[in-house]
Amino acid sequence: MVTNLLAHLAKNPVLVLFLLVGTGMLVGHVKARGVSLGAAAVLFLGIALAAWGAAWDVPDTGRPTFITIPPEIGTFGLALFTFAIGVQSGPNFFHVIRNAAGPLVIMLTILVAAAGAALGVGHALGMDPTLIAGTFAGAVTNTPALAAAGNAATAAGNPEGAGIATVGYAVAYLYGVVGMLFFCLLALRYRRTDHDTPSPVINRTIRVERRDSPRIEDILEVIPGELKFSRLRRGETGPITRPTPKDHVYAGDLVTVVGTKDAVNQVIRDLGHGSSHSLIEDRKYLDFRRITVSDPKVAGRTVGELAMDASYGATISRVRRGDVDMVGTPDLVLQLGDRVRVVAPTGRMAEITRFFGDSARGLSSINPVAMGLGMALGIIIGEWEFLTPTGATFSIGSAAGTLIVGLVFGKIGRIGSFVTALPFTATAVLSEFGLLVFLAQAGTKAGSQIESAFAGDDWWKILLTGFVVTTMVGLSLYVTMRWVVGMGGTRLSGLLGGVQTQPAILAFANERTGSDPRVALGYAMVYPVAMVAKIFIAQILGGLA
Repeated sequence: MVTNLLAHLAKNPVLVLFLLVGTGMLVGHVKARGVSLGAAAVLFLGIALAAWGAAWDVPDTGRPTFITIPPEIGTFGLALFTFAIGVQSGPNFFHVIRNAAGPLVIMLTILVAAAGAALGVGHALGMDPTLIAGTFAGAVTNTPALAAAGNAATAAGNPEGAGIATVGYAVAYLYGVVGMLFFCLLALRYRRTDHDTPSPVINRTIRVERRDSPRIEDILEVIPGELKFSRLRRGETGPITRPTPKDHVYAGDLVTVVGTKDAVNQVIRDLGHGSSHSLIEDRKYLDFRRITVSDPKVAGRTVGELAMDASYGATISRVRRGDVDMVGTPDLVLQLGDRVRVVAPTGRMAEITRFFGDSARGLSSINPVAMGLGMALGIIIGEWEFLTPTGATFSIGSAAGTLIVGLVFGKIGRIGSFVTALPFTATAVLSEFGLLVFLAQAGTKAGSQIESAFAGDDWWKILLTGFVVTTMVGLSLYVTMRWVVGMGGTRLSGLLGGVQTQPAILAFANERTGSDPRVALGYAMVYPVAMVAKIFIAQILGGLA
Protein backbone atom coordinates (compact mmCIF):
# COMPACT_ATOMS: atom_id res chain seq x y z
CA MET A 1 0.00 0.00 0.00
CA VAL A 2 2.81 2.42 0.90
CA THR A 3 4.61 1.61 -2.35
CA ASN A 4 1.49 2.25 -4.41
CA LEU A 5 0.84 5.54 -2.58
CA LEU A 6 4.38 6.76 -3.19
CA ALA A 7 4.22 5.67 -6.83
CA HIS A 8 0.97 7.62 -7.26
CA LEU A 9 2.53 10.73 -5.75
CA ALA A 10 5.55 10.38 -8.01
CA LYS A 11 3.23 10.58 -11.03
CA ASN A 12 1.26 13.61 -9.74
CA PRO A 13 3.60 16.54 -9.00
CA VAL A 14 0.72 19.04 -8.78
CA LEU A 15 -0.93 16.90 -6.09
CA VAL A 16 2.40 16.76 -4.24
CA LEU A 17 2.75 20.54 -4.49
CA PHE A 18 -0.56 21.35 -2.84
CA LEU A 19 -0.25 18.49 -0.36
CA LEU A 20 3.07 19.92 0.82
CA VAL A 21 1.76 23.50 0.92
CA GLY A 22 -1.32 22.58 2.99
CA THR A 23 0.28 20.02 5.31
CA GLY A 24 3.48 22.00 5.64
CA MET A 25 1.71 25.18 6.75
CA LEU A 26 -0.42 23.12 9.14
CA VAL A 27 2.80 21.94 10.79
CA GLY A 28 4.38 25.37 10.42
CA HIS A 29 1.72 27.01 12.59
CA VAL A 30 2.45 24.69 15.53
CA LYS A 31 4.47 26.52 18.18
CA ALA A 32 7.04 24.98 20.50
CA ARG A 33 8.08 27.36 23.31
CA GLY A 34 6.71 30.25 21.31
CA VAL A 35 8.64 29.37 18.13
CA SER A 36 7.07 28.08 14.92
CA LEU A 37 8.69 27.20 11.58
CA GLY A 38 6.09 28.93 9.45
CA ALA A 39 6.66 28.46 5.71
CA ALA A 40 10.03 26.75 6.35
CA ALA A 41 8.02 23.69 7.42
CA VAL A 42 6.99 23.22 3.76
CA LEU A 43 10.66 22.91 2.82
CA PHE A 44 11.47 20.38 5.54
CA LEU A 45 8.33 18.33 4.84
CA GLY A 46 9.26 18.25 1.14
CA ILE A 47 12.73 16.97 2.02
CA ALA A 48 11.24 14.28 4.28
CA LEU A 49 8.64 13.13 1.73
CA ALA A 50 11.12 12.93 -1.15
CA ALA A 51 13.70 11.12 1.00
CA TRP A 52 11.03 8.64 2.12
CA GLY A 53 10.05 7.99 -1.48
CA ALA A 54 13.66 7.49 -2.58
CA ALA A 55 14.03 4.80 0.08
CA TRP A 56 11.28 2.69 -1.59
CA ASP A 57 11.56 0.99 -4.96
CA VAL A 58 9.01 1.36 -7.74
CA PRO A 59 7.11 -1.96 -8.08
CA ASP A 60 8.60 -4.37 -10.67
CA THR A 61 11.48 -2.01 -11.57
CA GLY A 62 13.82 -1.93 -8.58
CA ARG A 63 14.32 1.83 -9.10
CA PRO A 64 13.82 4.39 -6.29
CA THR A 65 10.51 6.26 -6.18
CA PHE A 66 11.48 9.85 -6.97
CA ILE A 67 8.81 12.24 -5.71
CA THR A 68 9.73 15.57 -7.24
CA ILE A 69 8.12 18.74 -8.49
CA PRO A 70 9.34 19.98 -11.90
CA PRO A 71 12.05 22.66 -11.60
CA GLU A 72 10.05 25.02 -13.85
CA ILE A 73 7.38 25.22 -11.14
CA GLY A 74 10.04 26.13 -8.57
CA THR A 75 11.45 28.79 -10.90
CA PHE A 76 7.97 30.25 -11.34
CA GLY A 77 7.37 30.35 -7.58
CA LEU A 78 10.73 31.95 -6.77
CA ALA A 79 10.43 34.54 -9.56
CA LEU A 80 6.91 35.46 -8.44
CA PHE A 81 8.10 35.76 -4.84
CA THR A 82 11.11 37.97 -5.58
CA PHE A 83 9.16 40.22 -7.97
CA ALA A 84 6.45 40.83 -5.35
CA ILE A 85 9.07 41.46 -2.63
CA GLY A 86 10.79 43.92 -4.98
CA VAL A 87 7.59 45.88 -5.63
CA GLN A 88 6.89 46.00 -1.87
CA SER A 89 10.38 47.22 -1.01
CA GLY A 90 10.93 49.54 -3.99
CA PRO A 91 9.55 52.77 -2.46
CA ASN A 92 12.10 52.65 0.39
CA PHE A 93 14.90 50.51 -1.06
CA PHE A 94 16.78 53.19 -2.98
CA HIS A 95 16.84 55.44 0.07
CA VAL A 96 18.25 52.62 2.20
CA ILE A 97 20.81 51.47 -0.39
CA ARG A 98 22.61 54.84 -0.24
CA ASN A 99 23.94 53.82 3.16
CA ALA A 100 24.44 50.14 2.31
CA ALA A 101 28.05 50.24 1.04
CA GLY A 102 29.45 49.22 4.42
CA PRO A 103 27.17 46.19 4.94
CA LEU A 104 27.71 45.05 1.34
CA VAL A 105 31.52 45.18 1.66
CA ILE A 106 31.33 43.27 4.94
CA MET A 107 29.05 40.65 3.37
CA LEU A 108 31.39 40.11 0.40
CA THR A 109 34.40 39.80 2.70
CA ILE A 110 32.60 37.20 4.81
CA LEU A 111 31.56 35.14 1.77
CA VAL A 112 35.11 35.13 0.39
CA ALA A 113 36.49 34.18 3.82
CA ALA A 114 33.92 31.38 4.09
CA ALA A 115 35.00 30.04 0.69
CA GLY A 116 38.61 30.09 1.89
CA ALA A 117 37.58 28.19 5.02
CA ALA A 118 35.76 25.61 2.87
CA LEU A 119 38.90 25.08 0.81
CA GLY A 120 41.08 24.77 3.92
CA VAL A 121 38.80 22.32 5.75
CA GLY A 122 38.02 20.37 2.58
CA HIS A 123 41.67 19.91 1.62
CA ALA A 124 42.51 18.87 5.17
CA LEU A 125 39.82 16.17 4.94
CA GLY A 126 40.97 15.04 1.49
CA MET A 127 37.87 16.22 -0.39
CA ASP A 128 37.80 16.73 -4.15
CA PRO A 129 37.73 20.46 -5.14
CA THR A 130 34.49 19.93 -7.05
CA LEU A 131 32.91 18.36 -3.97
CA ILE A 132 34.09 21.36 -1.94
CA ALA A 133 32.48 23.73 -4.45
CA GLY A 134 29.17 21.87 -4.26
CA THR A 135 29.37 21.83 -0.47
CA PHE A 136 29.90 25.59 -0.43
CA ALA A 137 26.84 26.08 -2.70
CA GLY A 138 24.73 23.92 -0.37
CA ALA A 139 26.01 25.62 2.78
CA VAL A 140 24.92 29.00 1.39
CA THR A 141 21.76 27.40 -0.15
CA ASN A 142 22.27 28.74 -3.65
CA THR A 143 21.24 26.59 -6.61
CA PRO A 144 22.71 28.88 -9.34
CA ALA A 145 26.04 28.60 -7.50
CA LEU A 146 25.74 24.80 -7.69
CA ALA A 147 25.18 25.00 -11.44
CA ALA A 148 28.17 27.33 -11.81
CA ALA A 149 30.38 24.97 -9.79
CA GLY A 150 29.34 21.93 -11.85
CA ASN A 151 29.84 23.72 -15.18
CA ALA A 152 33.25 25.03 -14.13
CA ALA A 153 34.36 21.55 -13.03
CA THR A 154 33.22 20.04 -16.34
CA ALA A 155 35.00 22.76 -18.29
CA ALA A 156 38.16 22.03 -16.24
CA GLY A 157 38.17 18.42 -17.44
CA ASN A 158 36.04 16.59 -14.89
CA PRO A 159 33.14 14.98 -16.79
CA GLU A 160 31.47 13.94 -13.51
CA GLY A 161 31.74 17.45 -12.09
CA ALA A 162 28.02 18.25 -11.99
CA GLY A 163 27.16 14.99 -10.20
CA ILE A 164 29.96 15.34 -7.64
CA ALA A 165 29.00 18.94 -6.86
CA THR A 166 25.34 17.91 -6.42
CA VAL A 167 26.28 15.37 -3.75
CA GLY A 168 28.03 18.06 -1.70
CA TYR A 169 25.12 20.45 -2.22
CA ALA A 170 22.47 17.96 -1.07
CA VAL A 171 24.25 17.02 2.17
CA ALA A 172 25.17 20.60 3.16
CA TYR A 173 21.86 22.20 2.17
CA LEU A 174 19.78 21.15 5.20
CA TYR A 175 22.10 22.69 7.79
CA GLY A 176 22.47 25.69 5.48
CA VAL A 177 18.79 26.38 6.19
CA VAL A 178 18.60 25.24 9.81
CA GLY A 179 21.83 26.96 10.85
CA MET A 180 20.82 30.32 9.39
CA LEU A 181 17.37 30.02 10.98
CA PHE A 182 19.19 29.86 14.33
CA PHE A 183 21.11 33.08 13.65
CA CYS A 184 17.91 34.71 12.41
CA LEU A 185 16.28 33.81 15.73
CA LEU A 186 19.25 35.31 17.58
CA ALA A 187 18.85 38.56 15.63
CA LEU A 188 15.15 38.74 16.42
CA ARG A 189 15.81 38.31 20.14
CA TYR A 190 17.14 41.87 20.38
CA ARG A 191 14.66 43.53 18.01
CA ARG A 192 12.94 45.29 20.94
CA THR A 193 16.01 47.53 21.26
CA ASP A 194 16.08 48.49 17.56
CA HIS A 195 16.96 52.14 17.01
CA ASP A 196 15.48 52.16 13.51
CA THR A 197 11.94 51.38 14.65
CA PRO A 198 9.64 53.71 12.67
CA SER A 199 8.06 56.39 14.82
CA PRO A 200 4.28 55.89 14.94
CA VAL A 201 2.05 58.41 13.16
CA ILE A 202 -0.13 60.42 15.57
CA ASN A 203 -2.19 63.61 15.58
CA ARG A 204 -2.47 66.33 18.24
CA THR A 205 -4.23 69.65 18.60
CA ILE A 206 -1.89 72.42 19.78
CA ARG A 207 -2.63 75.73 21.48
CA VAL A 208 -0.24 78.28 19.95
CA GLU A 209 1.61 80.44 22.49
CA ARG A 210 4.30 82.01 20.29
CA ARG A 211 4.07 85.76 19.77
CA ASP A 212 6.19 86.05 16.61
CA SER A 213 3.42 84.75 14.28
CA PRO A 214 5.53 82.21 12.32
CA ARG A 215 4.48 80.91 8.92
CA ILE A 216 3.65 77.23 8.69
CA GLU A 217 6.22 76.60 5.94
CA ASP A 218 8.94 78.10 8.17
CA ILE A 219 7.92 75.82 11.02
CA LEU A 220 8.08 72.75 8.77
CA GLU A 221 11.60 73.65 7.63
CA VAL A 222 13.05 73.43 11.15
CA ILE A 223 11.14 70.36 12.38
CA PRO A 224 12.93 67.11 11.42
CA GLY A 225 10.76 64.19 10.43
CA GLU A 226 7.42 63.96 8.65
CA LEU A 227 4.76 66.48 9.67
CA LYS A 228 1.61 68.11 8.23
CA PHE A 229 -0.77 70.79 9.48
CA SER A 230 -4.32 69.58 8.79
CA ARG A 231 -6.65 72.05 10.61
CA LEU A 232 -6.58 75.62 11.92
CA ARG A 233 -8.99 77.57 14.12
CA ARG A 234 -8.52 81.21 15.00
CA GLY A 235 -9.42 81.62 18.66
CA GLU A 236 -12.01 79.51 20.49
CA THR A 237 -15.06 79.74 18.25
CA GLY A 238 -13.88 80.61 14.76
CA PRO A 239 -14.50 78.31 11.79
CA ILE A 240 -12.11 75.41 11.25
CA THR A 241 -10.12 75.84 8.06
CA ARG A 242 -7.49 73.87 6.21
CA PRO A 243 -4.17 75.72 6.62
CA THR A 244 -1.76 76.37 3.74
CA PRO A 245 2.04 76.63 4.00
CA LYS A 246 1.81 80.44 3.61
CA ASP A 247 -0.55 80.88 6.58
CA HIS A 248 0.71 82.43 9.80
CA VAL A 249 -0.24 81.07 13.21
CA TYR A 250 -0.94 83.50 16.05
CA ALA A 251 -1.01 83.23 19.80
CA GLY A 252 -4.30 81.66 20.89
CA ASP A 253 -4.83 79.73 17.62
CA LEU A 254 -5.60 76.02 17.66
CA VAL A 255 -3.88 73.83 15.05
CA THR A 256 -4.06 70.10 14.43
CA VAL A 257 -0.86 68.41 13.26
CA VAL A 258 -0.29 64.91 11.91
CA GLY A 259 3.14 63.32 11.83
CA THR A 260 5.61 60.97 13.39
CA LYS A 261 5.55 60.96 17.18
CA ASP A 262 8.96 62.62 17.46
CA ALA A 263 8.06 65.39 15.01
CA VAL A 264 4.69 66.06 16.68
CA ASN A 265 6.26 66.26 20.13
CA GLN A 266 8.87 68.71 18.87
CA VAL A 267 6.35 71.01 17.16
CA ILE A 268 4.29 71.03 20.37
CA ARG A 269 7.35 72.28 22.27
CA ASP A 270 8.09 74.80 19.53
CA LEU A 271 4.59 76.33 19.29
CA GLY A 272 3.00 76.04 22.72
CA HIS A 273 1.27 73.15 24.46
CA GLY A 274 -1.01 70.25 23.69
CA SER A 275 -4.68 71.23 23.92
CA SER A 276 -7.61 69.31 25.35
CA HIS A 277 -9.74 70.60 22.45
CA SER A 278 -10.12 68.31 19.43
CA LEU A 279 -10.64 70.00 16.09
CA ILE A 280 -11.18 66.59 14.50
CA GLU A 281 -14.48 66.09 16.32
CA ASP A 282 -16.00 69.27 14.87
CA ARG A 283 -16.99 68.27 11.32
CA LYS A 284 -19.23 71.22 10.53
CA TYR A 285 -16.72 72.91 8.24
CA LEU A 286 -14.11 70.22 7.53
CA ASP A 287 -14.69 66.51 7.31
CA PHE A 288 -12.24 63.61 7.06
CA ARG A 289 -12.52 60.18 5.55
CA ARG A 290 -10.34 57.18 4.68
CA ILE A 291 -10.67 56.49 0.95
CA THR A 292 -9.26 53.53 -0.98
CA VAL A 293 -7.11 54.33 -4.02
CA SER A 294 -8.64 52.16 -6.76
CA ASP A 295 -8.57 54.43 -9.84
CA PRO A 296 -5.45 53.69 -11.94
CA LYS A 297 -5.14 57.36 -12.93
CA VAL A 298 -4.25 58.19 -9.31
CA ALA A 299 -1.90 55.27 -8.64
CA GLY A 300 1.78 55.90 -9.25
CA ARG A 301 1.47 59.65 -8.67
CA THR A 302 2.90 61.53 -5.71
CA VAL A 303 0.68 63.29 -3.20
CA GLY A 304 2.06 66.61 -4.45
CA GLU A 305 1.23 65.83 -8.10
CA LEU A 306 -2.46 65.34 -7.25
CA ALA A 307 -2.71 69.04 -6.25
CA MET A 308 -5.57 68.30 -3.85
CA ASP A 309 -5.24 71.80 -2.39
CA ALA A 310 -5.87 73.61 -5.68
CA SER A 311 -8.47 71.16 -7.03
CA TYR A 312 -10.58 70.44 -3.96
CA GLY A 313 -9.27 72.55 -1.09
CA ALA A 314 -8.26 69.27 0.54
CA THR A 315 -5.28 67.77 2.33
CA ILE A 316 -4.04 64.17 2.37
CA SER A 317 -2.87 63.89 5.97
CA ARG A 318 -2.07 60.15 6.13
CA VAL A 319 -1.70 57.12 3.90
CA ARG A 320 -2.23 53.60 5.21
CA ARG A 321 -0.45 50.84 3.29
CA GLY A 322 -1.06 47.38 4.66
CA ASP A 323 -0.85 47.85 8.43
CA VAL A 324 1.51 50.84 8.28
CA ASP A 325 0.47 54.48 8.57
CA MET A 326 2.57 57.11 6.75
CA VAL A 327 2.39 60.88 6.72
CA GLY A 328 1.03 62.19 3.40
CA THR A 329 4.21 64.04 2.40
CA PRO A 330 4.29 65.64 -1.09
CA ASP A 331 6.87 63.11 -2.40
CA LEU A 332 5.00 59.98 -1.27
CA VAL A 333 3.98 57.83 -4.27
CA LEU A 334 0.47 56.39 -3.97
CA GLN A 335 -0.24 52.77 -4.87
CA LEU A 336 -3.42 50.93 -5.74
CA GLY A 337 -4.97 49.71 -2.51
CA ASP A 338 -3.61 52.56 -0.37
CA ARG A 339 -6.12 54.10 2.01
CA VAL A 340 -5.70 57.85 2.12
CA ARG A 341 -7.05 59.98 4.93
CA VAL A 342 -8.37 63.15 3.35
CA VAL A 343 -9.30 66.36 5.20
CA ALA A 344 -11.60 68.50 3.05
CA PRO A 345 -14.64 70.75 3.08
CA THR A 346 -17.66 68.69 4.08
CA GLY A 347 -19.54 69.42 0.86
CA ARG A 348 -16.76 68.11 -1.41
CA MET A 349 -16.20 64.68 0.18
CA ALA A 350 -18.39 62.80 -2.30
CA GLU A 351 -16.54 64.36 -5.24
CA ILE A 352 -13.14 63.50 -3.74
CA THR A 353 -14.27 59.93 -3.04
CA ARG A 354 -15.16 59.47 -6.72
CA PHE A 355 -11.76 60.89 -7.71
CA PHE A 356 -9.87 58.18 -5.81
CA GLY A 357 -12.31 55.41 -6.74
CA ASP A 358 -12.85 53.97 -3.24
CA SER A 359 -13.51 50.46 -4.58
CA ALA A 360 -12.44 47.12 -3.14
CA ARG A 361 -10.87 46.40 -6.54
CA GLY A 362 -7.98 48.61 -5.48
CA LEU A 363 -7.15 46.14 -2.72
CA SER A 364 -7.34 42.98 -4.80
CA SER A 365 -6.17 43.91 -8.30
CA ILE A 366 -2.89 42.22 -9.21
CA ASN A 367 -2.26 44.65 -12.10
CA PRO A 368 -1.60 41.75 -14.52
CA VAL A 369 -0.04 43.97 -17.19
CA ALA A 370 2.68 45.25 -14.85
CA MET A 371 3.16 41.83 -13.26
CA GLY A 372 3.41 39.98 -16.58
CA LEU A 373 5.68 42.44 -18.36
CA GLY A 374 7.77 43.04 -15.25
CA MET A 375 8.37 39.36 -14.57
CA ALA A 376 9.10 38.68 -18.24
CA LEU A 377 11.68 41.48 -18.28
CA GLY A 378 13.19 40.20 -15.04
CA ILE A 379 13.52 36.66 -16.36
CA ILE A 380 15.18 37.94 -19.55
CA ILE A 381 17.66 39.93 -17.45
CA GLY A 382 18.23 36.94 -15.18
CA GLU A 383 18.96 34.59 -18.09
CA TRP A 384 21.32 37.01 -19.83
CA GLU A 385 24.79 35.47 -19.89
CA PHE A 386 27.75 37.58 -18.80
CA LEU A 387 31.34 36.79 -19.79
CA THR A 388 33.88 36.46 -16.95
CA PRO A 389 37.65 37.12 -17.17
CA THR A 390 38.21 33.34 -17.19
CA GLY A 391 36.23 33.00 -20.42
CA ALA A 392 33.30 31.29 -18.70
CA THR A 393 29.82 32.80 -18.65
CA PHE A 394 27.30 33.21 -15.87
CA SER A 395 23.79 34.55 -15.38
CA ILE A 396 22.30 36.03 -12.23
CA GLY A 397 19.16 33.88 -12.46
CA SER A 398 15.48 34.73 -12.82
CA ALA A 399 15.08 35.39 -9.08
CA ALA A 400 17.66 38.18 -9.00
CA GLY A 401 16.40 39.56 -12.32
CA THR A 402 12.76 39.77 -11.22
CA LEU A 403 13.81 41.25 -7.86
CA ILE A 404 15.70 44.05 -9.60
CA VAL A 405 12.79 44.83 -11.93
CA GLY A 406 10.35 44.67 -9.02
CA LEU A 407 12.43 47.18 -7.04
CA VAL A 408 12.46 49.60 -9.99
CA PHE A 409 8.73 49.14 -10.69
CA GLY A 410 7.88 49.69 -7.03
CA LYS A 411 10.00 52.83 -6.87
CA ILE A 412 8.81 54.65 -10.01
CA GLY A 413 5.13 53.71 -9.64
CA ARG A 414 4.17 54.86 -13.13
CA ILE A 415 5.59 55.37 -16.64
CA GLY A 416 3.26 57.79 -18.42
CA SER A 417 -0.17 56.19 -18.18
CA PHE A 418 1.31 52.74 -17.36
CA VAL A 419 1.08 51.93 -13.62
CA THR A 420 4.06 49.79 -12.60
CA ALA A 421 3.23 49.14 -8.94
CA LEU A 422 0.90 46.52 -7.47
CA PRO A 423 -1.38 46.95 -4.43
CA PHE A 424 0.31 46.06 -1.14
CA THR A 425 -2.30 43.41 -0.38
CA ALA A 426 -1.74 41.79 -3.80
CA THR A 427 2.05 41.70 -3.36
CA ALA A 428 1.60 40.13 0.07
CA VAL A 429 -0.55 37.33 -1.35
CA LEU A 430 1.63 36.78 -4.44
CA SER A 431 4.87 36.71 -2.44
CA GLU A 432 3.50 34.15 0.03
CA PHE A 433 2.09 31.92 -2.69
CA GLY A 434 5.29 32.08 -4.75
CA LEU A 435 7.37 31.33 -1.67
CA LEU A 436 5.35 28.24 -0.75
CA VAL A 437 5.54 26.90 -4.32
CA PHE A 438 9.32 27.37 -4.39
CA LEU A 439 9.89 25.78 -0.98
CA ALA A 440 7.84 22.72 -1.92
CA GLN A 441 9.87 22.22 -5.11
CA ALA A 442 13.22 22.90 -3.40
CA GLY A 443 12.38 20.44 -0.62
CA THR A 444 11.52 17.57 -2.97
CA LYS A 445 14.65 18.25 -5.02
CA ALA A 446 16.96 18.13 -1.99
CA GLY A 447 15.16 15.17 -0.43
CA SER A 448 15.44 13.02 -3.55
CA GLN A 449 19.23 13.44 -3.50
CA ILE A 450 19.87 12.86 0.19
CA GLU A 451 19.93 9.05 0.24
CA SER A 452 22.45 8.75 -2.59
CA ALA A 453 24.53 11.55 -1.09
CA PHE A 454 24.75 9.80 2.28
CA ALA A 455 25.50 6.45 0.64
CA GLY A 456 29.15 7.45 0.01
CA ASP A 457 32.01 7.72 2.47
CA ASP A 458 32.34 11.50 2.21
CA TRP A 459 29.05 12.50 3.82
CA TRP A 460 30.55 13.34 7.22
CA LYS A 461 33.28 15.42 5.57
CA ILE A 462 30.63 17.34 3.64
CA LEU A 463 28.58 17.87 6.80
CA LEU A 464 31.60 19.18 8.70
CA THR A 465 32.69 21.50 5.90
CA GLY A 466 29.15 22.76 5.36
CA PHE A 467 28.75 23.34 9.09
CA VAL A 468 31.91 25.46 9.13
CA VAL A 469 30.78 27.56 6.14
CA THR A 470 27.20 28.19 7.29
CA THR A 471 28.21 28.90 10.89
CA MET A 472 31.02 31.20 9.80
CA VAL A 473 28.73 33.21 7.51
CA GLY A 474 25.87 33.42 10.02
CA LEU A 475 27.99 34.21 13.09
CA SER A 476 30.18 36.75 11.27
CA LEU A 477 27.15 38.58 9.88
CA TYR A 478 25.44 38.59 13.26
CA VAL A 479 28.50 40.01 15.06
CA THR A 480 29.51 42.60 12.46
CA MET A 481 26.05 43.88 11.61
CA ARG A 482 25.00 44.12 15.24
CA TRP A 483 28.12 45.59 16.85
CA VAL A 484 30.06 47.17 13.96
CA VAL A 485 27.27 48.50 11.73
CA GLY A 486 24.73 48.89 14.55
CA MET A 487 21.92 47.33 12.52
CA GLY A 488 18.66 46.57 14.30
CA GLY A 489 17.64 42.95 14.80
CA THR A 490 14.54 43.25 12.60
CA ARG A 491 16.44 44.39 9.53
CA LEU A 492 19.30 41.97 10.30
CA SER A 493 16.90 39.01 10.25
CA GLY A 494 15.93 39.93 6.67
CA LEU A 495 19.55 40.58 5.70
CA LEU A 496 20.53 37.07 6.88
CA GLY A 497 17.90 35.62 4.56
CA GLY A 498 19.13 37.80 1.70
CA VAL A 499 22.79 36.87 2.16
CA GLN A 500 21.78 33.20 2.34
CA THR A 501 19.51 33.80 -0.71
CA GLN A 502 17.04 31.65 1.19
CA PRO A 503 13.33 32.61 1.15
CA ALA A 504 12.63 30.25 4.08
CA ILE A 505 14.69 32.55 6.33
CA LEU A 506 12.70 35.56 5.15
CA ALA A 507 9.43 33.72 5.74
CA PHE A 508 10.52 32.79 9.27
CA ALA A 509 11.45 36.41 10.05
CA ASN A 510 8.16 37.69 8.62
CA GLU A 511 6.26 35.16 10.71
CA ARG A 512 7.99 36.37 13.88
CA THR A 513 7.66 40.10 13.15
CA GLY A 514 4.22 40.28 11.58
CA SER A 515 5.77 41.07 8.17
CA ASP A 516 7.60 44.17 9.39
CA PRO A 517 8.70 46.07 6.22
CA ARG A 518 12.27 46.35 7.57
CA VAL A 519 12.64 42.57 7.11
CA ALA A 520 11.95 42.76 3.37
CA LEU A 521 14.20 45.82 3.07
CA GLY A 522 17.11 43.96 4.67
CA TYR A 523 16.52 41.00 2.35
CA ALA A 524 16.29 43.07 -0.84
CA MET A 525 19.29 45.22 0.12
CA VAL A 526 21.78 42.36 -0.25
CA TYR A 527 20.08 39.62 -2.28
CA PRO A 528 21.21 40.57 -5.83
CA VAL A 529 24.82 41.20 -4.79
CA ALA A 530 24.92 38.01 -2.71
CA MET A 531 23.55 36.01 -5.64
CA VAL A 532 26.24 37.25 -8.06
CA ALA A 533 29.03 36.86 -5.48
CA LYS A 534 28.12 33.25 -4.71
CA ILE A 535 28.00 32.34 -8.39
CA PHE A 536 31.46 33.81 -8.94
CA ILE A 537 32.93 32.11 -5.86
CA ALA A 538 31.44 28.70 -6.70
CA GLN A 539 32.67 29.02 -10.28
CA ILE A 540 36.22 29.66 -9.06
CA LEU A 541 36.07 26.76 -6.58
CA GLY A 542 34.69 24.40 -9.24
CA GLY A 543 37.41 25.45 -11.70
CA LEU A 544 40.13 24.30 -9.30
CA ALA A 545 39.35 20.68 -10.15
